[in-house]
Amino acid sequence: NYPPKRNKPDRRLQSIAHDADPALVLCNADTLGDIEKRVDDTPELSRTHWIATDQLEGEDRSNWHEPDVDADSLAFLQYTSGSTSTPKGVMVAHGNLLQVLTECDQSWRFARGSRMVSWLPIFHDLGLIFGILQPAYNGIPCYFMASAAFLQQPVRWLRAISKYEASHTAAPNFAYDLCVERVGEAQRASLDLSHLVMSMNAAEPVRASTMRRFAEAFAPAGFRSTAFCPAFGMAESTLKATATCYDEDSVFTEVYAADLGQHRAVTPDHAERNTGQRLTLVSSGHALGSTRVAIVDPETRKPCPDNRVGEIWLSGPIIAKGYWNRDEETAETFGGHLAGSGEGPFLRTGDLGFLRDGECYVTGRLKDVIIIRGINHYPQDIELTVQQSHPALRPDCGAAFSIDVGGEERLVVLQEVRRTFLTDVDGDEVSAAIRRAVLDGHELQVHAITLLRTASILKTSSGKIQRRSC
Repeated sequence: NYPPKRNKPDRRLQSIAHDADPALVLCNADTLGDIEKRVDDTPELSRTHWIATDQLEGEDRSNWHEPDVDADSLAFLQYTSGSTSTPKGVMVAHGNLLQVLTECDQSWRFARGSRMVSWLPIFHDLGLIFGILQPAYNGIPCYFMASAAFLQQPVRWLRAISKYEASHTAAPNFAYDLCVERVGEAQRASLDLSHLVMSMNAAEPVRASTMRRFAEAFAPAGFRSTAFCPAFGMAESTLKATATCYDEDSVFTEVYAADLGQHRAVTPDHAERNTGQRLTLVSSGHALGSTRVAIVDPETRKPCPDNRVGEIWLSGPIIAKGYWNRDEETAETFGGHLAGSGEGPFLRTGDLGFLRDGECYVTGRLKDVIIIRGINHYPQDIELTVQQSHPALRPDCGAAFSIDVGGEERLVVLQEVRRTFLTDVDGDEVSAAIRRAVLDGHELQVHAITLLRTASILKTSSGKIQRRSC
């Protein structure tokens, strides 16, 4: 995990330390010296043995022996980001890792001469498995930078791709938006992104508009839109569940928002009438090998046909062994069985989506769905509408959710303001713009709006909005 924050108790780290109860911690001397001064901030780690790995010179290694492990042996605990609950330790076995690394290799063609660039934090499954273990598995070099270095100056990521002629990289959707916004034309002119074979977009909702904007902005630098490889996965599936392969074009489909709220993915060509706002969805690809994707009605547990929205269920050797010390939650999440046939077990992902022509489309989180007047609304769609309603609003830094007001579900919006607007923002004007946009786009009235200072919205360690906490 990441080092504890200075002068501030870290509830997530405290929760993980309490749950895992580690026997020892490996770190460097600087971290060890710092933590000794602040152990009271994280008392759960006070009884743990700390080892500075950069001070092991001269240590006796004669008693080391090769560990006795097999495919079912526990490799590590990968803690969930906690976007909808407290972090849970996912038990990832060696066999899970080998299967995922093999499938990633099949999907994205890591060959002799491949090179990777990554700024993804290694306490997150994407940064750890894709950024570190995949290059080791394939024997290719990977060039790293700190996440903060990218966030401070997004052009650094692109310069590294250009300098090292990287063929592979990955980032959440917001990173591509950030590059479009903060990398100017003069900086773009110095880049060469033509060596990229695949650029994964995953870990949060993948937006068609983001992909189009990035491809257009960096086409002069040699970026090809075919390099985009949207994917879907989670810690419970070790990393990846579905993916667009390196030699496949990204797949888009258009649906009506109103029909999607009724659990139907209806294209304009097949709609019986004009049903309002259209949404362009991006496929997260398809499964490989023995991995299976099923769309299931979460209430009846019956399989859904194509173009019907339900909960995404997964099975296969990529599925982890369960949650550490949480038998009840393991049974509920990892023990899904289809009604009627009893087929299973499946991992119940908690994500909603549908299948079309073998492609998996992720439409939202089951627990985050906003239900007002019997109609389902996806918060990420509302959040995008909000953020596009006024130039003062910061992209990817808002939360939409519902609260109970007098027995009725009402919509609430929390949204960050861009730093450059903080001193002179007109709150009434911005709120009015939000209300108009949400009413026009979703036929919803906003019950309450709270405008937030820059960098104050609650997010997980991997950058996902914590709507429940908000």
